[in-house]
Amino acid sequence: MSSYAPVATTHSMMLARMRARARLLAACGATALVLTAGGASAHGDVTPQAVDTSSLPKLGEGWRSENPYRRNDAAIKVGTSAYNQNCARCHGLEAISGGIAPDLRKLDNECATTRDDTRRAACVKDNDEYFLTTVRHGRTRNGAVYMPPFEGTFDQEAIWSIKAYLETRRDKPF
Repeated sequence: MSSYAPVATTHSMMLARMRARARLLAACGATALVLTAGGASAHGDVTPQAVDTSSLPKLGEGWRSENPYRRNDAAIKVGTSAYNQNCARCHGLEAISGGIAPDLRKLDNECATTRDDTRRAACVKDNDEYFLTTVRHGRTRNGAVYMPPFEGTFDQEAIWSIKAYLETRRDKPF
């Protein structure tokens, strides 16, 4: 019988180690789950937030092709709030991208370096149209949504106020 005692002890020790490992793995799994859930909630509410544009002149039904709120202080104030609530989570605080989405301060850098006034005006108009189209319809590539569409969520007053704010954040001011 004494020859079986070491085997029984070794077997008991192996079972104890296996149970300890199982508890450790369960604890690690639970910790990972909590951290992942915490990270997801730390990302914030990704539901678009309403933009109060009541202080801005109404633009009517037809979509404008150029920003009617350029250099409008009231629109910049509304746009700052709207950007921070709806755009910053991807495009970065103060429009400084953390790499998830394009750095919107550079949106019209090409226009800033254009010396000819007529060409600059055309460049700004093209950028306004690009911005409006992108915000309204979003961006999808190969079936992956890179930016959701905001048409139906934001009216043009909200979209143009965000653009007015972004124009104050330009990488290369005019």
